[in-house]
Amino acid sequence: MTYKNYSTAQMQALDNAHYLHPDTDHKEIREKNARIITRADGPYIYDSDGHEMLDGMAGLWCVNLGYGREELAKAAYDQMLELPYYNSFFMCTTPSPILLAAKIAELAPDHMNEVFYGSSGSDANDTAIRMVRQYWALEGKPEKSIIISRHDAYHGSTIAAVSMGGMSGMQAQGGALLEGFRHVMCPYAFENAWLDESDEAFGLRAAAAIEEEILKVGPENVAAFVGEPIQGAGGVKIPPANYWGEVQRICQKYDILLMLDEVITGFGRTGCWFAAESMNIKPDTMTVAKAITSGYQPLSAVIVGDRVASTLVDKGGEFYHGYTYSGHPVACAVALKNLELIEQEGLVERVRGDTGPYFAEQLHAALDDHPIVGEVRTFGLMGAIEIVKDRDTRERFADDQNAALTIREISTRNGLIMRAVGSSMILSPPLIWTRETIDLAVERIVSSFDEATKTLLA
Repeated sequence: MTYKNYSTAQMQALDNAHYLHPDTDHKEIREKNARIITRADGPYIYDSDGHEMLDGMAGLWCVNLGYGREELAKAAYDQMLELPYYNSFFMCTTPSPILLAAKIAELAPDHMNEVFYGSSGSDANDTAIRMVRQYWALEGKPEKSIIISRHDAYHGSTIAAVSMGGMSGMQAQGGALLEGFRHVMCPYAFENAWLDESDEAFGLRAAAAIEEEILKVGPENVAAFVGEPIQGAGGVKIPPANYWGEVQRICQKYDILLMLDEVITGFGRTGCWFAAESMNIKPDTMTVAKAITSGYQPLSAVIVGDRVASTLVDKGGEFYHGYTYSGHPVACAVALKNLELIEQEGLVERVRGDTGPYFAEQLHAALDDHPIVGEVRTFGLMGAIEIVKDRDTRERFADDQNAALTIREISTRNGLIMRAVGSSMILSPPLIWTRETIDLAVERIVSSFDEATKTLLA
């Protein structure tokens, strides 16, 4: 029996009775009922009532190749028949994680040549935490254990990843956070820049907050600074162009490692294979997940720079860390085919030279003067639209008006999936979007904002 034997109402009843959703108000979803997504094709998803929606979030930042790719399904099928699973413990391995590690090293920055696998961005960041602390212990400096992060950073939902992240709502749940993390301001100019402060001045000030924290706790106690090149789940917060160069300088000055979280930005979203290349960043560790398989299989990795890797290998002995599904052969086989297709179809280059610039151009043209839009910002195929009540003062709508959620619901009815984060709407579409797809999305965005304006400003 399949879901096709059930009505939407029957599926919703079962969902309400048995399924605890991630990152969800369980009471609310059971009062309103979940939308049940049943199939997808190319850039579109469809619910159990047949409603077609353009997916403006690539699932959850991940379906870069779009939906219904038979090549990825076949890669999984063939690997399952040949070897569905074996572990990478006990001096063993399997072919697909070996080949994938070599491919990732080929695509990654030149100084990053080794890979450790997991299944999610959260566990990849947990792994990176243990790696950098173990690195300093092996170098005879175990006191270098503090990791500096940023407010509104998202690095996952495990206890370690939440402790390292800067999401206040997440940190308020679940009891005491882990020790050894500090948080500084994020480079979010729309809210944090001073009146008439230039982007360059703000970029330097935001980076200086890191140096101030290093000096506060003592450089001898700091293991690393960690950051997303663009803060995705925090609202597509794009730093000024000079920010990362200054962060790099500060890390080098105080001899602390630079951990880059590319779980969202990796594999083409910024117009390069990695945002590290787009923004000229030289990290010591780089976590990836999501688009590594276009979401067709769960897989993550820590790409490890030569400095850290050489110490772990030459001085480390056994690294007491790993997962049952580290280097899962099926997930790695799908990732290999996914990366091959992204290359064959030239999607990274297309984002950089065509769809990314066009996406920015069309969003700005359509929304820069909209009465409830305070700012439009994009990088590659990522975008954010700030919602305001007053464009001149940047006053937000009252919390009880739920402006972003209102726009999200209208947009979904209008056939476009966007995500509401705080007082902004964000987009991260599949890399297969064309100019025609972008035109359709912008048309539906404008229609949704126009409809919401009538309600919000009434």
